[in-house]
Amino acid sequence: MSGTRIMIVDDEQRLRKLVRDYMIREGYSVLEAANGREALDLFDNEGNIALIILDVMMPEMDGWQVCSEIRKTSKVPIIMLTARSDEKDELRGFELGVDEYVTKPFSPRTLAARVNAILRRTLGTAAEKQLEAGGIELDKAAHIVKIDGESIDLSYKEFELLQYFMENNGIALSRERILNSVWNYDYYGDARTIDTHVKKLRSKLGSKSALIKTVWGIGYKFEA
Repeated sequence: MSGTRIMIVDDEQRLRKLVRDYMIREGYSVLEAANGREALDLFDNEGNIALIILDVMMPEMDGWQVCSEIRKTSKVPIIMLTARSDEKDELRGFELGVDEYVTKPFSPRTLAARVNAILRRTLGTAAEKQLEAGGIELDKAAHIVKIDGESIDLSYKEFELLQYFMENNGIALSRERILNSVWNYDYYGDARTIDTHVKKLRSKLGSKSALIKTVWGIGYKFEA
């Protein structure tokens, strides 16, 4: 991911510096915008921006408006920063095409982990086509999953669900986040479909089923 360009959009200079410094240490190239209009100008003029970290509350143009404008022409991953955790706000964000939600105050390390996970999915490298955790091997290109060296048969969605879990190892994932990431933004089904697929996936993982943990009141977490 070295040199990959990301843009941080927040009217709070100190927060931008905190995130920028951490992302630079992670090897990213960082652009900054202090408001929504500046962000849209940068996005239109600079190009090759792989991910946007976007604050909700900003002067001139808020994060919702920026996200809506960007989604008219681009599917670039967007992580939304918000000062409060509100289900209505999160649902609104997912409808607009937000990839992740991070509530302030947050750990830069956790934010970096989410940035890394998203960019692994959207950019990928030859080395990253192979995932391994807890005795499970997943080959993205060949669409093969092996448990302790033995292949198992997964449906397309079960494979995508397992891949998403493994790429977010150790991170608690809400049903809504899983739904929007694995089933895409145009899917309007019941989030309980996640429970059905997780049940089927666990049964096929056999002895490794315990790696997918239920996080009560939130969703699931893959932990290896």
